[in-house]
Formats: sequence, C-alpha cells, structure tokens
Amino acid sequence: MSEIFISYARPTEAEAKRITEALRTLGYDVWRDDELPAHRAYSEVLEERLRAAKAVVVVWSADAAKSQWVRAEADVAREAGTLVQLKIDGSTPPLPFNQIQCADLSGWTGEADAPGWRKVVASIEDLARGGASAPVASIAASPPALPLPDKPSIAVLPFANLSGDPEQEYFADGMVAEITGALSRFKSLFVIASSSALTLKGKGLGAQEAARQLGVRFVLEGSVRKSGKRVRIAVQLVEGQDGAQIWTERFDGAIDDIFELQDSVALAAAGKIEPTVLAAEIRRASRRPTESVTSYDLYLRAFPLSVTNEANQTLRALDLLQKAIDLDPAYGAALALAALLHSIMVLVGSPSDTEAHKRQAVDLARRALAVSADDAHTLAFCATALSRQGSDLSASLALADRSIQLNPGSYYVWMHSGLLRVRAGEHELGLSHLDTAMRLDPLSSLRPTTLTFRGIALMGLHRLAESAVCLTESTQLLPYSARAWAFLASCRGHLRQAAEAGEALARVKALTNAPLADLANDSYQRPADRALFLEGLALAEAGG
Repeated sequence: MSEIFISYARPTEAEAKRITEALRTLGYDVWRDDELPAHRAYSEVLEERLRAAKAVVVVWSADAAKSQWVRAEADVAREAGTLVQLKIDGSTPPLPFNQIQCADLSGWTGEADAPGWRKVVASIEDLARGGASAPVASIAASPPALPLPDKPSIAVLPFANLSGDPEQEYFADGMVAEITGALSRFKSLFVIASSSALTLKGKGLGAQEAARQLGVRFVLEGSVRKSGKRVRIAVQLVEGQDGAQIWTERFDGAIDDIFELQDSVALAAAGKIEPTVLAAEIRRASRRPTESVTSYDLYLRAFPLSVTNEANQTLRALDLLQKAIDLDPAYGAALALAALLHSIMVLVGSPSDTEAHKRQAVDLARRALAVSADDAHTLAFCATALSRQGSDLSASLALADRSIQLNPGSYYVWMHSGLLRVRAGEHELGLSHLDTAMRLDPLSSLRPTTLTFRGIALMGLHRLAESAVCLTESTQLLPYSARAWAFLASCRGHLRQAAEAGEALARVKALTNAPLADLANDSYQRPADRALFLEGLALAEAGG
C-alpha cells in the first residue's frame, strides 16, 4: 500500500502512535520519525520520506501549531496536494492551514467508526488511489495558461469513479454537467462549460494545473462511490492558485433515487459555492493595493461592510459602491446593492437625510433593473429596496419570486423573499423561506439579519418566547442593528421582562434617531402586526 507520513509534535507522541497503528491495521505502510536510521542526517531522511509519501497526516495540537518542523512539513504536503489534517485537542490549526478541512479527533481512543476517523481514512484512501496529483513537473510542456476572467471563475472537474463499476462513469460525468448547469445560473460567476472540463478526464492533472489550463481561479473536484444500493458523492472546492481546500461536503443516497440525489447535490453545491467563492474573493481583494482595485474589487470591499446595519459602515460601503458605479455605470450588482443600502440608511441614518436616501434607493434600483433584470441578486436586492420606499409590495414580491426562479440555490434570494413575505404578513411562508436560506448557508455573514426577520415573523405569529431567542442571538452577532434591538425590546416588554426590555430599548435609542414607528412600518404592512410591535415597545418604556 502507499506510504503514509505522520507529522506531529513530540508531546503528542502517544496520539501519533495510536494513529499510526490504526492505519497499519488497515494495511498502510506508515512512517514516523521514530524510525530514523542512525547513519543518515535527520533532515535529509525527513524530506525524502515526506516528499515520497502519498499522504501526509498532520496531527495538529497546541504544541504542533508552535512547531516549526510540523508547520514546514504541513506546508510541503499542502503544496504537493498530499495533506490530510486532524486535530486532537480542539485547537485551531495555524494560518493558512485553518482554511483547509481538518478532522476533529479530540478524545479519540481508536474507535474505527468515529466520524472524524472515518473522514481521515476516506481522505487517505482517496489520495492513495490517486485522488490528488503532485504538481506537474514541467509547466513548459503543458498548454499555455489562460488569462483569468475579471469575476470569480470556476470549473467543475471530472468526478472520480471510486466504485469500480464502469456504469457509474456515466453518472459521474452527469454530475459534472448538472453542477456546472447549476453554477451557470450565477451571473456573478464565470463558469467553464462541462464539455471543456470533461476533456481533462483521465489526464491525471492536479487541481492547480487544471485551473491553470482552464483559466479559472477555483475548481470543484468530486468522486462517486457505489456500495450495494447506496451511492456516496464527495465534493471539494479548491483554490487553483495554491491548491487550498476551501469547502468540502459528502452526500449519500439510494441508487434507485439517483436522479433525485443528483439534483440535491447540484442545488446544495450551488448554494454553498457562491457565498464560499465570494468570501474567498473578498479576502483576495483585500490584499490588493488600493490604487489597483477595479470596479469589481470595490464592490467586493463594500460587501462585508453592507451587512453590519451600522450607519458609518453602511456609508463607507456606499462610498465604495459609488466609485464602482462611476467606473461602470451599468454595473447592475453595484447599483442594486447601493439601492439596498440607501434604503437601510433611511432607518439608521440622520433624519435630515431621509428623503435623499429614499430618492437614491428608488433611482438606483430602477437603474439596476434596467441593466440586470435577469440577475437573481439584483432582483432580490431591488425588491427589498423598493418595498421600503412605499412601492407596491406585490410588485416587490413578484421580483422576489422571479429571483428564486432564476437561482433557487442562492442564500440571498431566499432571505430577501423571506423578509418580504414577513412584511406582507405571510409569516409562516416567510419563516419557511428564511429557514431555507439558513440551510443553504448556515454560517453566512447575513445570519444576523436572517435571525432578526425570523424573530419578527415569530412575533407576528405571537410566538414571543421563540422570537426573543432569535432576536437575542441576532443582537449578539450584530450589535449595531437598531431593528433587532427594537423588536427584542418589544418582545421583552410583552414577556414582562422589565430590566431586559429597558436595556434593549436603551440600545435602540443609542443607535438611531428615527421614529420607532418607522421600524414598524418597514417591518410590517398589516396594522395588527404594527400594533403588536408598538404595544410591546410601550410596555418596555413603561418598565413592564
């Protein structure tokens, strides 16, 4: 079997030995530094074994994170595409390894069925079978690299068939086409056609070389395994420049429901990949010098500021977006996000600027719809922005419905549809849409906003205790949201929790000078819903 190299810090030798013996039981030839020969230089043998290994298992611990040897060995493995990470004490691996999938073996005593151990074994098995390739030795012999597009670019590489069943090749190729089709609905992404990606099948290219040849910044790799009547599909998103693994997931289903499983994987991948890619692109853009940014980079810089609901941050985002729009007046995404942020400033900004922000929100939304009426995010952002400025709510709901049709795998379209449904008084449907958004991306930077509107929907349903739980978490994650604090104050007022209600109300008044009735009007269309909110605020003001 292929050789496995174990990298660890000396204080965790007992754990490393346990891992070594468990892998040897599975038939692997495993090497640790306790097997160094007496007649050869220490560093020479280490490097020889490290570079020859099919898989390098790095055992992260607090001591390993401080070890220059462990970090150097992990870096060599990362560059070679042979890295398998696990942690044994719950500590987070150091940069840049904390951005790569790491199995958790905290408290592991050798159980073969432990989830973390199964993950380690599966990764080693994949590498041993050739699931990852070392960097190509001669770039000069390869086709020339294609220039990278201006926007995030992705290719779905041919999936590996790990089942040994040739019939599954058709399914593996079908997965490439299905996921490519799902990703192609994202107008913000440049997606390589599956017909091009499939030409790389059987060539043994690693992710970095494939990305170079296809001219993309990211690649999605995958594998298919059939066992009896079950099918397992594993996917991972890899950054082409350095081979870092950004996201990974596995899906299991019955062979009889193969098409349903295929659709599920495609939808989940689309929903996961977009926010993951956007976050990676934001990190990349933030490392660039300010003077070299493009209109797209300005948009990416503005996006993280746009989710805070804090006036100063929102104004900074608007400034960046205006620069992006000045460079490209037909940049629909920037126009739509700017419209949304102007609608937010109506609530969190200075009352003297309210009318100007309203006019800007409407103007920018109309311009965005004129140039990007087929972009799901543009429709979602504009639907919310226009609904806040007194536009026909039914028209905004129609825009939201259209955005879901265009891209049902996007967190953002479900979130905006959910908050619009809540505003319309369709609280159960709004909750359903918000929950769908959170399932698609549970760690989204917009989670606090989603939680806020879940709390608002629950209040509309008179489920006040549940509402308070959502709103409390939202305020903890996003302490600058006047809306979340206001609805929490109302909830606490109804629940006769006088001290907590007063504290929340004080936070609202510190964050905004806008009349609280404006928050009621912005959140609820139905008079009964608004009355419920305002009654709770009155109770909070009166001390319960």
